[in-house]
Amino acid sequence: MPGDHRVNERIRVDTVRLIDNEGVQRGVVSTREALALARSLDLDLVEIAPTAQPPVCRIMDYGKFKFDEAQKAKESRRKTQNVGVKEMKYRPKIGLGDFDTKTRLVERFLNEGHKVKVTIMFRGRESAHPELGKKILDRIVEKLADVAKVESAPKLDGRNMIMVLGPEKKAKAKVESTREESHQEVVPSVSAEVVREEG
Repeated sequence: MPGDHRVNERIRVDTVRLIDNEGVQRGVVSTREALALARSLDLDLVEIAPTAQPPVCRIMDYGKFKFDEAQKAKESRRKTQNVGVKEMKYRPKIGLGDFDTKTRLVERFLNEGHKVKVTIMFRGRESAHPELGKKILDRIVEKLADVAKVESAPKLDGRNMIMVLGPEKKAKAKVESTREESHQEVVPSVSAEVVREEG
């Protein structure tokens, strides 16, 4: 955690292993000498490996270091928050158009790196036919075979049937490369058309 490092006078040992502000190892020096060098450069002496024998200290701008650490922590928090679980709800008697629209959205979420919880909502007597829900989930898995892997198999939860899909990384790479290949094939034929029209 930023802020947990001992800095300057708070370093209470006699000798330290010093790395200067250029990243050069200066070997073991007295803490007083290391502090004097940091001061002469208008920088701080920061203990970066307190458990080493002797502790490793580095000469740096501690304010900037703390700021960078905080930014890194913020960035990693942002990444973990962004990759969440999205939910997509289907009905057992969903129409084909709706099915395609929702499934395209599921594919988009997966391509963005999210997991997707697919929920089939049964109403009334529909819950007596879980096989209808299972059929829809199977269709989704089949349609998204290139981009999705089943992380949690379909299971009944009250009146709903739930399945969790995760992004299939290997497949995603494959999709990207085939997309590029097909793009390269399309280009020459388009330019041939243009030439014919002009001529």
